[in-house]
Amino acid sequence: MIEVQPPPAPTRVAPAPKTADSGLRQRLAVRWRRDRVLLLLAVPGVVVLLLFHYLPLLGNVIAFQDYQPFLGIGNSPFVGLENFEVIINGDPEFVNALANTLIITLIQVVFVFPLPIAFALILNSLLSERLKRLTQSVLYLPHFLSWVIVVALFQQMLGNGGMLNTWLRSADFETLQIIGVPELFKLMITSQVIWKDTGWSTIIFLAALSRVDLNLYEAAAIDRAGSWRQTWHVTLPAIRPVIVLLLILRLGDALSVGFEQIVLQQGPVGTEASEVLDTYVYNNGIIGGDWGVSAAVGLVKGVVGVILVLGANKVAHALGERGVYSK
Repeated sequence: MIEVQPPPAPTRVAPAPKTADSGLRQRLAVRWRRDRVLLLLAVPGVVVLLLFHYLPLLGNVIAFQDYQPFLGIGNSPFVGLENFEVIINGDPEFVNALANTLIITLIQVVFVFPLPIAFALILNSLLSERLKRLTQSVLYLPHFLSWVIVVALFQQMLGNGGMLNTWLRSADFETLQIIGVPELFKLMITSQVIWKDTGWSTIIFLAALSRVDLNLYEAAAIDRAGSWRQTWHVTLPAIRPVIVLLLILRLGDALSVGFEQIVLQQGPVGTEASEVLDTYVYNNGIIGGDWGVSAAVGLVKGVVGVILVLGANKVAHALGERGVYSK
């Protein structure tokens, strides 16, 4: 009798241990399959960002050169930190531009930044959706006007021959000198910013208000909290992260106070009242031909902006807020 031997059991080959690189590749492959449409849509924006924002940063090398356009960056001689002497030694024109920039920034942070929050709270309290949408449309409209049109409108309204002074003359009242007065220039450009951009800035705060849990308002109402207490104890704490984030970003842009708006109105009031860092760079570089000094001032302005953002973000972390980025 022949004895049949059973076939040998197949040997199992142990799977190769997964490495960190293979796991990362698998995760990236999964994310690519899931988000490839969004990633492809983002490619044009990334290309524009690289070409028009990051690539031009290489031109900051002229801050360390005696740059001459006909020689180019490659042939212009290097002068070290000579172009930064206007900052180190306190050149009067630079100090005047810096002082005007800081004053305008302070005015706009105090008076302009809180207004969108107030407008958003008012709009959010409106019960009629039709009235809310109509008000939003009216408030958003000035944002789409260029600064050329905005400045022209203010001149037509408040200028010496504008509507206000024309009516005052017809009523035998004394006319008001508002446009072209150096002492009123900072308040004038602040009022223009308020009229143009306050309504548009409410969009972010309205979006944040729409995410507030309505149960919190009901609980506050049960505790007999009025509308003001609900705003103070429910609404504002709920949108506080957004307020902190936008304030940090505003500080990062603190030394940029609106080049186009100011340069359009600089002639009548003079540079002493209206010169800011952006117009200083333009007047000394593009017009005056002092490219190296202008690049040095612009470079320092950008570095200070980055420091302000990082410092404000550290303060936000210390106060328990997320800020621009988490720890």
